[in-house]
Amino acid sequence: MPPARRRGGNTAASRAQQSTLSFGSKSRVTKPSTAQAPSKKLKDVEPIVEDVAADTRPADTVEPDQVPVTPPVGSSEPHIAEVVVSKQAKEEVEQPLSEEDKEALKITDADLKRYWEEKEAERIAPRVHQEDLSLYEKILRHFDLSTQYGPCIGIARLKRWRRAKMLNLNPPIEVLAVLLKEQKAGVQQRAYVDELMS
Repeated sequence: MPPARRRGGNTAASRAQQSTLSFGSKSRVTKPSTAQAPSKKLKDVEPIVEDVAADTRPADTVEPDQVPVTPPVGSSEPHIAEVVVSKQAKEEVEQPLSEEDKEALKITDADLKRYWEEKEAERIAPRVHQEDLSLYEKILRHFDLSTQYGPCIGIARLKRWRRAKMLNLNPPIEVLAVLLKEQKAGVQQRAYVDELMS
């Protein structure tokens, strides 16, 4: 048999003290009104406004004893990624010409233009954001962003192309042609995305 239910204290009195909510259309729940916070006087705000105005003065109005602090814009030392990639590019230059290199050197600018036009024809819309880039840079940026050839950050473009060739990923020979032509011109072999990330 279940235990008997016990009632403690004066239940009618406790009910009278507790308010009830009614969800009918005539009842309305409101918060008790509180005293409004005193509004700030204009005299209290004026010193703050003057301090803010002093902080936003142009640089030419700085007092002579104050030196404006400006963060360094550029550093004279190259970024560590640039050093590593340039070292990799030099190592690639020192290697003897392979069969692919000889074949790539035979590719003309007309062949490269035809290759890029084929790549553009695959797209639905033109690359409006790349209109001011050279043909070589367009081809190399397309290669940089082609993930099927592996990551492009922290590795020279030529080394990445050779690695993709070694892994039988069939990188385009036109990219190698551009890389070899730019290598003769002394252009940096670092991927544009790598520059952005560092």
